[in-house]
Amino acid sequence: MSTLWFTSLWHLLLFLFTSEEACAESVIKSVRLIVHPRDEVERGTNVTLECQAEVSHKEGSQPNHNYSFYKDFKSLNTDQTSSRDNFYSIPDARVAHSGKYQCVVNTKEQKGQSSVEALTVKGLQTPVLKVDKLKLREGDDVTAVCTVEEEIGPLTFFFSDGSQDLYMEHTESHKVERQLVLPKATMNIFCYYSFSFPSTIERSNKSNVIRFDIQEVAINPNIKVNPSTNITEGDLITFNCSVDTTYQRNSELKISLVHGHTLLSVNMTQTDYKMPIKANESGEYECISRLGRVSKSSAMNITVKELFSMPVLSIPQDKVFEGENFTISCQINSFAKERIQMDDIRYSIFQDNTPVINGSIYNGTAGKASNGKYICVAEAKEITKKSRSVLFEAKVLVSKPEISVDGPVIINESFWIYCHSDNGSLPIIYSLKRNKITLNRTEVSDLREKARFLAMISTPSDISSYMCEAENNGQFSRKMSERLHVPVIVPVGKPLLTVIPVPGNIEEGSDVTLICNIAKGSPPITFSFYGGSGTKIYHTTVQSNSSSYGLSAVKRQHSGNYYCEANNQADALMRSDTVTVEVSLANWKKALIAVFCMLVVALLVLFIVMRYKAKRGKREMAAELSIKPASPKSDDSLTLSLTHDTHYSDHTVVMNNKESVWSERPPDVADQDSLGSTNEGDLEYSEVVHPPPVDPTQIPLKKGTDTVYSELQTTQGAIEHVNHQGLLEYADLNHDLPEPVD
Repeated sequence: MSTLWFTSLWHLLLFLFTSEEACAESVIKSVRLIVHPRDEVERGTNVTLECQAEVSHKEGSQPNHNYSFYKDFKSLNTDQTSSRDNFYSIPDARVAHSGKYQCVVNTKEQKGQSSVEALTVKGLQTPVLKVDKLKLREGDDVTAVCTVEEEIGPLTFFFSDGSQDLYMEHTESHKVERQLVLPKATMNIFCYYSFSFPSTIERSNKSNVIRFDIQEVAINPNIKVNPSTNITEGDLITFNCSVDTTYQRNSELKISLVHGHTLLSVNMTQTDYKMPIKANESGEYECISRLGRVSKSSAMNITVKELFSMPVLSIPQDKVFEGENFTISCQINSFAKERIQMDDIRYSIFQDNTPVINGSIYNGTAGKASNGKYICVAEAKEITKKSRSVLFEAKVLVSKPEISVDGPVIINESFWIYCHSDNGSLPIIYSLKRNKITLNRTEVSDLREKARFLAMISTPSDISSYMCEAENNGQFSRKMSERLHVPVIVPVGKPLLTVIPVPGNIEEGSDVTLICNIAKGSPPITFSFYGGSGTKIYHTTVQSNSSSYGLSAVKRQHSGNYYCEANNQADALMRSDTVTVEVSLANWKKALIAVFCMLVVALLVLFIVMRYKAKRGKREMAAELSIKPASPKSDDSLTLSLTHDTHYSDHTVVMNNKESVWSERPPDVADQDSLGSTNEGDLEYSEVVHPPPVDPTQIPLKKGTDTVYSELQTTQGAIEHVNHQGLLEYADLNHDLPEPVD
């Protein structure tokens, strides 16, 4: 039952979440836009856009949806219709109505849109051109109006005379008005317009053509030149500009004289223009007359012949050094012989705009005062011409060079020698000399640059043999530097480590001095001392060729290998040979050890003697047998005590069929104890005798005595092993026993 209920609930939820129609009152199935009468029409056609929508809704509910229309994806003004109307009308369609249309349907729950439909309206209206007057005088303007009553913008209007457009304007209006100035005497003008589509531009037909006959204003100037158009430089020339007498006295008339871009005169209506002409003033001269908006001109070419050519200033371009003589000359290459003679030309030479001589030749001595810009001026018949300016600078002899080095100079290592002169005209040639012998040469073209030479020396005295020579004007300009004097670094030699006192005579508690000495080397010199396992023990920098380090009250741990290292600015580290230092015991310690050893020997001898005597006494005492009397009972055991320094074991003695047991340590242990132990006491031998039943026939009884004698027999009838010392003791023990009674 529960499974069926759960399945029903699941299907209900699935239906509610997957179906929009379950909760919607209406559903848009399709939207379509229809263009009536067709999508391509002629201008003036009434066009209707119909939006057809297929919408489903619940039974009994009222349809509730709106329509919207778009052109080129922009919303159209729908004031002409209700939003519930599915029609949009375009009465009297124009080209401007062409475009892409679309409609959209909106319900409360959904939005549907149609596909895009293109509407094309063909045909542009022909414009109409109107002007305010037809009779014009040259320079007058006319107001022209171009109109297309039935078109809507945006439109572009053009006014044209057929060969070129006179005016263009973009507007949303259906007409354009413009004042035009017509440049030609006879002109035919018309107008037209165009409409721009996204991909093309459509142009209308031409409007009506209006012809203008323009009355000319006769103000063409007449130019006259006196004496002629071919003239010699320096001559006076006169220009005359005039117009028709009808306009000559018009106060609004202006006549100007122009040469190239230069305005020579603006009042040519009343006076002529006169000027002495120059050779560089050849060319076109133009008279320009203006009256209102009318402007006309006339031109004439003038050719001017040089009276004399441009002067040329000559300065020696070769090297002129300070103190040397030089000559500056000025001359011309040609002149008009029919007008002047050579003597008619006057020359002047200027230095920095200051005259130095009135003539064509100037002689001077090169130096700082003679440096500057020179110019030559030539004059004849009020014609003055200047040469190009020429800069003259006297060459400066090279100054005495300075010789130097870069960085430290180290014996047998390469280093750079620099030569440089503070003054001197370039280029400068430097030479490196050693003992007046040239080693190398180089040329420098920058005053800030130094000549550089690679060198090497083998002894410090070699450094002063180098000199530097500079020249910039041959052998007469050679200057020699001073000799090179700079510090020379001699690399350190192999150090020698000396130990005082001499190794082998060093005792504990004495002071030891380590001296590290080098045969050669430039100070400052850095010495390092090492001892033990190569540990640095001292480091110092001194101005001498040796250094020392003291070890005070040395001990046995100061023994080891010692060496030293030396280094200086040459950075060539050198190491000495290793010296082995052994620190021996002090004399008093040696004496103490000797006394101690003698004492030990004496004690050892004494011990041996005492030990020997102790052993001998024991042997003498062992010879005496001490027997204690006893009154044994019939069932008691007989105990025999023996004193000796040797242990016996594993032996059994039988006396009168009675069993006796002797205990002793193993033989090897007994031997060691007999030699190495002095404190071990005497060993006791115990014999336990079990009395057999009394046989009066065998053993006689002796009253008054506690000892019963019987024949000793070894177990199994014989003694298996008896130490010779034990046998001796046994014999001593039994030598007083009475003979057995038969």
